Amino acid sequence: MDMDTGPLTIGAFAKASRLSPKALRLYDELGLLAPARVDPVSGYRYYAPEQLERARLVAWLRRLGMPLARIRRVCDLAAAADAAAAAEVRAYWAETEAEVAARRDLATLLVDHLSRKEPAAVPFTLESTPDAPLAIRYAALSDTGRMRESNQDTVYAGARLLAVADGFGTGGEEASAAAVAALRRLETADLPAGDLLNALEDAVEEAGREAGRAVRGVAAEDAGTTLTALLWNGSRLALVHIGDTRAHLLRDGELCQLTEDHTLARKLLAEGRLTPEEAASCPQPALLARALTGSGAGGAGEVEGGTVDTKLREARLGDRYLLCSDGLSAVVPTADIRETAATVADPAQAVRALVESANRAGGPDNVSCVVADVVRADGAAG
Repeated sequence: MDMDTGPLTIGAFAKASRLSPKALRLYDELGLLAPARVDPVSGYRYYAPEQLERARLVAWLRRLGMPLARIRRVCDLAAAADAAAAAEVRAYWAETEAEVAARRDLATLLVDHLSRKEPAAVPFTLESTPDAPLAIRYAALSDTGRMRESNQDTVYAGARLLAVADGFGTGGEEASAAAVAALRRLETADLPAGDLLNALEDAVEEAGREAGRAVRGVAAEDAGTTLTALLWNGSRLALVHIGDTRAHLLRDGELCQLTEDHTLARKLLAEGRLTPEEAASCPQPALLARALTGSGAGGAGEVEGGTVDTKLREARLGDRYLLCSDGLSAVVPTADIRETAATVADPAQAVRALVESANRAGGPDNVSCVVADVVRADGAAG
């Protein structure tokens, strides 16, 4: 049968579209790709030649791994000649690449753990120093700023744990304090080196529950907190992060941001829905795409908008870690932060200088910093 002059049997259409007859029957049942006609007696399906374009698009999107519900949306947009169809594919692929990157980090961690080898060299990879026991020298400071009436940030720095949480909404102060308090239990917990990341992830789950309980009956549903924390054990550091608080590493004079801001503007930029210029001028640049909120069932708390980012790193003597709320990063240029972090040797003086920089810039928000240096545990010069 000539496919330009009449309907196609399901077999001919399957061959032309590179979709199996079984897949075509499924897509019919789901309303994704209905046949042009179904024989009322035999139930045999026939397709129109003009349906091939949609069928081939479905096949391509399935090869990308896109879920069927999302494929339906792309196909409907494409049928309407809507430019949003391309944006939808771009957004899906950006999300896929982010998921693959997270899985890559986990795969590297597992290979390292199972082979007992150091991770492959990458930019800013941390190196262990087994013959020189390491410790951290740290300081933390939080300030209300110049324009806020109260401080919703919570910071903590101890021999094992560094944390910054930035609460938001009614009850944000209670949410951030409860989240950090849940993590502080790790200071005295038994932490096997090989289980460091799991211990921190478990603690973050508890932090979410505690944040939810803290705002129950007090706050609106949009109350919650960001959280960025480093857990130290020997020469190993586990990092967890959600929201727009940040963790940085200063090494050899270079400042590297270890976390990615979970803001709506950054998410839309990564998905190609905003240009860099549009993202820079976004009217709500700090609107969060991920956070610990009090909106879980029964106010039990949950991770809103996705998962918590996690990483495991090896420490190097001389490294400096900086954790901060967006009260610093949103108003002080990165170059100025790097300059202070690189030139002010004492952690206590460094956090004071950073907070003062934010307040000199207007202090529009609460500002909190933790600075921690990797030093020799025996106190000898590095």
